Formats: sequence, C-alpha cells, structure tokens
Amino acid sequence: MKYQGNTLEHHWMPFTANRDFKADPRLIVRAEGVYYWDHKGGKVIDATAGLFCSALGHGRKEIADAVGRQLMEVDYTPHFQMGHPSSFELARRVAQLTPEGLNRVFFANSGSEAVDTALKIAMAYHRARGEGQRTRFVSRERAYHGVGIGGTSLSGLMRNREAFGAIIPNVVHMRHTWLPENRFVRGQPEKGAELADDLQRLCDLYGAGTIAACFVEPIAGSTGILVPPKGYLERLRETCTKHGILLVFDEVICGFGRLGKAFAAQAFNVTPDIMTMAKAITNAAQPMGAVAVKEEIYDTVTNAAASEKAIEFFHGYTYSAHPAACAAALATLDIYEKEKVFEKAAALSPYFLDAVFALRDLKIITDIRGYGLIAAIELAPTGGPGVRGTEVQKKLFWAGVHLKFTGDAGMFSPPLISEKKHIDEMVSIVRNVLKDL
Repeated sequence: MKYQGNTLEHHWMPFTANRDFKADPRLIVRAEGVYYWDHKGGKVIDATAGLFCSALGHGRKEIADAVGRQLMEVDYTPHFQMGHPSSFELARRVAQLTPEGLNRVFFANSGSEAVDTALKIAMAYHRARGEGQRTRFVSRERAYHGVGIGGTSLSGLMRNREAFGAIIPNVVHMRHTWLPENRFVRGQPEKGAELADDLQRLCDLYGAGTIAACFVEPIAGSTGILVPPKGYLERLRETCTKHGILLVFDEVICGFGRLGKAFAAQAFNVTPDIMTMAKAITNAAQPMGAVAVKEEIYDTVTNAAASEKAIEFFHGYTYSAHPAACAAALATLDIYEKEKVFEKAAALSPYFLDAVFALRDLKIITDIRGYGLIAAIELAPTGGPGVRGTEVQKKLFWAGVHLKFTGDAGMFSPPLISEKKHIDEMVSIVRNVLKDL
C-alpha cells in the first residue's frame, strides 16, 4: 500500500495532540509477533500490547482466517429478535472463564460500551426488584471507565471530564489508592486497605439504599497501573454485600490473562456481581466488548417483563455480537487454551517484574508499580504534568519501543506471548533512553 504524506489533516485523531502529531507523525505500517514497523522502516517492539489489547501479539493467522471465513459465510446478522450461532457459543466459552455464577453475557463493541451497558443493567436490576431509588453510582479518583457518557461520568481523570459539563448526575468518587508510602512496592501494597472504607462513608452520607453499584478497576490501568492494597477489594465486596450494592469490576485491561489468571477477580479471589471486558477478548483483531453478570441479575430483569414474549432489556447496539467479532473472539479463546497462554504469562511475571523494577536506580523515575504482566514507571515531571511523559514517549518510539504514557506514567503491558529476550529488549531500550534525562 502506498502512503502519501499529505493525507493526515482530515483525520481528527483520538487522545492525540493532533497538531503536534501531524507535524511529526509516527505511523505503523506493519505488525507481526511482538513488533511493529514504522513508516520509515524502523522496527518497534510493542511493550504495551497496542493499548493493552494484543495479548497474542500481532498478525495471528488463525484469527484472520476465522474472520475471513465468517465474512464470506455470513457477514452480518442483527441480534435484535434474530441471532447467529457464534454469539451463543462465544457466550458459553466466556462463561467458562468467568468466576462461578457470572454466566450471562451481553455483547457490546468496546470497553466504553460495556461500561455504559453495565450502568444500565444495574439500574434495570434494581428497578426490577422494586428498588428503583438506587440511582447513585460510586467510582474512584483516577478511575478510567471509557469515554461513553456513563463512563465519562464515572471517570476520576480530570482532563477526561472537564470539557463535558455535568454529564450524568449522582456519581460520587472514593479516593484513589496511590499512597506515597507505597512507592516502589512490587505487587499488592501492605498499606491502604482502609481506603475502601470510603464506600461505607458514602453509604452513611447519601444512604446505602440510594446506591446502585460501585465500579472499580481491580488494577487501575490507564491512570498508571495502581495495584490494590491487600484487603482493599475484599472490603469493597463486604460493604457491597452488606448494603445490596452491586460490585462491578471493570476488567477491560486486566481480563484474559494479564494477571496470570483469566480475570483479576480470580487473581485477587474477589468475585464481583458484574464484570466488563473488551480488548484481549478478540486480541484486538475486531472490536468487541462484553458484560458478564450473575445469573440472579439476568433472571431478575428478564422475569420482571410483562410476559415471556416481551422485550426485557431495552438496550443494545447495531453491531452487538457481530459475526466477524465473534469469530475473532472464538479463535482467540482457542489460542489461549491451546497454547496455555495464561499459564505462560504467570510464569513470565517474576522475570518481567524483576526487569522493570531494576530501573529504579534511574534518577528520572520516582515510582514503579506492577503485578502479573503489567507495570508502570512514574517519571519526575518537568514543565507541567504530562509534558515529560509525552516527550519521552516520542523518544522511546524512535528508539524502537512502543510504551503508552498517561501523563508522566509509562505503562508496560507486553503481549502475553513475549519471551524473556523480548522483556530484556523492551527494558534495555527504556533504560538507554532514560539514563541521561
């Protein structure tokens, strides 16, 4: 394919400094395994699995072939009052991986749509059980739950919210879990479980009977990998159970092996009532998101309809459970199982964390956090929040490594198929770029 240099202006790029990027673009023209190739011919190792989503690396022929076959057989099927066999099979396969009891699956097309779907499921559930006054939602500072109106309302990242006014009402935020005394702690910090008591304080302030759900990322991802303190998630679970509040885990980043288990719920041994997922469900080969709920939630909503012939949940998307996305997801799950990818990720984690935490001697780094196959380095800011992170991300790209930054936090999330040599390469490039800054 021929790429022309004068074709950049028409695309309004997401989460990008458009003017800066178009003055010095970083274009990816090929991908294979754990590598990208840029438009200048440079080889770039993918240290963040795209956007935490290409867990099996790039260019998986098995997935591409499955999508191609599906498109030639049935390219599109509406799932409003119709269906396609692959969506039912995929729901069954996903339910085999989720914690016991979370066995009803609703398909969307992204993590953002999955979060907005989960919000509506929570409201529909409480209304169906006669507690329609539960319209308040709890989230956290520094949370990221996508870019839908609901997810933006849940967001605890100021820059993601400030331009968009009041959005949806009745969202309140707990404190985040990044404490100064937990800097450079590997795995779950010992301190900070008491921050989960913010949920009880909000129950005391607003009335527990007004709260529909508490949304948390088990590991806060896009904000810079905040690992939950020991006992923190357990306390949230206890408070939610005590007051009839739904606990929602946003597993869009943590799901599908990133923490060495299928989901963070299993890694931390805390079971939510609802889980959102996306990204690695299709290895990013096709857009897809999903929401898994406890059977009791599904039964409550469906049984509240006027009759068995009535629509129970007035929600969905044109591309919900798109046949091509289902084909990609099924092929992806096949590879996870056949190649024992989750187990390999768990085995690689100690080596990965050793390598990343070895960067702590660099003066520019003020913190390192990590768990499983995900970690972050925090850089000392200069020139305002995020200025240094943006410049370092560019330097790293041209040095041969893709590392996502939010503000001044650079996030490692390597493909789960990475080998030790790939971890060494990623970390070595990062060290070489940072050592003189």
